[in-house]
Amino acid sequence: MALVGVDLMIGKIVCILENEASLLGGVYDELDELKRELKSMRSCLEDADRKRARTQGEKSWVEDVRDMCNPVEDIIEEFIYHMNKPQKGGKFTKHLCQAIKFPQNLLQMHRVASRLQDINKKLKSIPERRQRYLLDPVQVTISNENQRRVQNDSEALLFAKDDHLVGIEDDERLLVKWLTDEYPGRSIISVVGMGGSGKSTLAAKVYKNQIIKQHFDCYAWIVVSQNYVIEDIFRRMIEEFYGSTNGKVPADLSSMRYKELLRVLVDYLAPKRYTIILDDVWDRNLWTDINVSLQDEGRRSRVIFTTRKEEVALSCFGVKSAVHHIKPLKPSDAWDLFCVKAFSSRSCPEELQHIATELVRKCGGLPLALLALGGVMYSKKTLSEWIDFSSGLNRELRNNPGLEVVKGILFLSFSDLSYQLKRCFLYCSIFPEDYQMYRMKLVRLWIAEGFIEHDKAKSPKLLAEEYFEELVHRNMLQAVSRTHTGHPITCQMHDLVRELALSMSEAEKFSVVYNGEGSDEKVSTAPRLSIQTTSREIKSITGLAKVRSLFVFLANLIPLSSAITLPTGLILIRVLYLEDVPIEKLPDEFGDLFNLMYLNLKGTKLKELSKSIGRLRNLQTLDIRGTKIDVVPDGIGKLQKLQNLHAYLDNPNVDNFCFVFGTTFPSSIRKLHGLKVLDCVTAAPSLLKQLRNMTELISFGITNVRKEDEKDLCISLQSMSRLCNLFVMVSDEEEYLKMDSPSFAPPGIGTLVLVGKLEKVPRWFCSLQNLTSLYLHCSKLIEDVLPHIQALANLGELALINAYAGSKLCFSIGFNKLVFLYFRSLSQLDEIIIERGVMQGLQRIYVGNCTELKVLPRGIKHLASLDKLDLVSPVSTELLNSIRGEDSVDRPRVRHIPEINHFFESVSGISHESLSGSDIKKVRN
Repeated sequence: MALVGVDLMIGKIVCILENEASLLGGVYDELDELKRELKSMRSCLEDADRKRARTQGEKSWVEDVRDMCNPVEDIIEEFIYHMNKPQKGGKFTKHLCQAIKFPQNLLQMHRVASRLQDINKKLKSIPERRQRYLLDPVQVTISNENQRRVQNDSEALLFAKDDHLVGIEDDERLLVKWLTDEYPGRSIISVVGMGGSGKSTLAAKVYKNQIIKQHFDCYAWIVVSQNYVIEDIFRRMIEEFYGSTNGKVPADLSSMRYKELLRVLVDYLAPKRYTIILDDVWDRNLWTDINVSLQDEGRRSRVIFTTRKEEVALSCFGVKSAVHHIKPLKPSDAWDLFCVKAFSSRSCPEELQHIATELVRKCGGLPLALLALGGVMYSKKTLSEWIDFSSGLNRELRNNPGLEVVKGILFLSFSDLSYQLKRCFLYCSIFPEDYQMYRMKLVRLWIAEGFIEHDKAKSPKLLAEEYFEELVHRNMLQAVSRTHTGHPITCQMHDLVRELALSMSEAEKFSVVYNGEGSDEKVSTAPRLSIQTTSREIKSITGLAKVRSLFVFLANLIPLSSAITLPTGLILIRVLYLEDVPIEKLPDEFGDLFNLMYLNLKGTKLKELSKSIGRLRNLQTLDIRGTKIDVVPDGIGKLQKLQNLHAYLDNPNVDNFCFVFGTTFPSSIRKLHGLKVLDCVTAAPSLLKQLRNMTELISFGITNVRKEDEKDLCISLQSMSRLCNLFVMVSDEEEYLKMDSPSFAPPGIGTLVLVGKLEKVPRWFCSLQNLTSLYLHCSKLIEDVLPHIQALANLGELALINAYAGSKLCFSIGFNKLVFLYFRSLSQLDEIIIERGVMQGLQRIYVGNCTELKVLPRGIKHLASLDKLDLVSPVSTELLNSIRGEDSVDRPRVRHIPEINHFFESVSGISHESLSGSDIKKVRN
């Protein structure tokens, strides 16, 4: 943990030294020596991180290295800023300034060289290199102590009473059913969930179940460490299996080698039906290592893995397998569990209810956290004690011995991350509690921060997306929404996980969250600062010269109309995140932020961008969505490193034709040859021709398209061979979208959104074999679109919004991968037919404002995978009454659907009625 920030800082410095060699040539010798020293340090830090040693001596030298790295980064970036500082005025003035500036540059180089020499001396004054960098392998590590504690706690579950078990009855029944089914061969069941979610508790409950004891001839419970030795695993398996039948364990077991151990296991299990629970599995290779020992001759033996890692559960085992995801406890069960521990009953004193409710909410349905917090609160008898504990939860998690088990469990998950993943994970604690983080937003932030190393085989974007998915698969981040293919779109941090990440980040000077409290020194020395307070306090924050990343999140305590002023002195800022902050003007030095790579102004009150934006030569991402900026200045064409440009205003009312407004761009945008994302531009004849130069675009949106624009737009789109996402919108509701050219859209397109009237279905639709999402809005087609897209092999989402003027839609064939079906404002639609065998993977249907549809889609009962049916008013009373209540006429046709919702407008806003039925209950595997 202590090595994450230091390693990152060293990596950044080395990157700067290599990329800015031309500017830094005047101090080459000093920088070259420093670079070699820093690379040696980084190698040693990575070795230390793998060994997970945490001695006091190691902490000391890590702090020494960090204290040396901080000024190095400052010196180099300030020097680069000085060398790049633009000169104002005409050509003569600029030449004169350059002549005057030359001796100043020499003086600046001399100062930098002297400072770097001083730092080199200090680095070498840290005791001998061997003592500085090498670690004592004998030291016992915190990580090993945590592993031992987890193993002991896991085995103790086999002897614990079930007094405090709540909310796992259905899970237990499901696992018992899987363990005792009639499948003749071996099968594997994986129980997956984050640390502390109750995986081991559930597995122990099943293991002790008398049905299981009677069903199997022998059984074993094995706790698997992060760094297991297979021979030790085999020895414990032999002891467990023999012990379950009261057999005599071989006397020479401790001296047996791999082959002998394997022979004992194979011979013993050959005539038996066995079950084995492998608890807390970290490595997907474990099954490969033990597979040969667990043979089965059609005796219905079963293996259970419990794991925190999705990749382990989804491994290809080569035998029948099933996955069970542990879900958080329901609020009522979580409350009961906490109260039983805190008050020895299920009731809570009235004066403590509001604090207890907040503590239970913080636990997020995590049984281990509820038990630990409840146990700590049992000793606190007064209201003031409860208030003090609740307000200082972050401190308590660090220091309270009663919560050590929670910290240890969660820290094991953290310590198993690579150092690259550790810094990406800690970065997520910058966002407020319960904040939903978008995948692409995090990807771009991580790249801007320098977290993503260069890889010849993969782009930084692809590598960052893999990091994001791995954090979700390891249950370090919780997926909130997913694509139809199952990839996470947004995620959150569990509250307790975030509290621990915050304490780690602050202790290691990785980042600081400022909520109006704390020392000025802590704020001013933080490389990443997240301000989460009211606007009245923001402008008073000073001394931010060392801040490289600034995030501002406002509490909902002020009227949105009140504008705020940002702090000054952000000259070396790399990330500026001001989403939804009501600023009307950027700081005066905005154009001088040469180091700025990520600028998020989404939802601010800005009316224009400064012309000086052209001086932000390192800017990679610019987001001005939802602002009042409708014209982008000509200087945008100078941003040669810009890759992502978001510029549109959206209207949440999807029934409104104008639900997206584009932005006017200058012709200089043609110079941005490396731009990857551009949404959305307002069409203009000259601009459409300029777009032909933007061949690297992967996502493109354009509004205000007219019929006469078809030819130029088609030629521009043909040049965008890498395009994956395309949004095209006409100028008004009566304008036709002319898209008849067979080469209108690149064949690799994945998401296609067309807004505007179509005379007929474009015949090139059927060629889009990579298409995964199709949205047609205000198309008003007379022709049925379904026959033209039914054979698209990868189509997963289909949305028709005021797109079809016919009365019947028939899904008769194809749509093999369709997951989400969305119908809205189809005013004439009165019948939907779904033939048997079509759309067998469909998971969700949305029907809104289709008032002529008075019956359910015919064939809905055949959709076995359908999880959710949403009916959004206005919707016909006949349709609602046909499924409302257990005696309704069509209830049998929807009884298999776990969730059926009716959303409608009421005096208080949008209201919800559940039509699922009290008997609908389905366990998702």
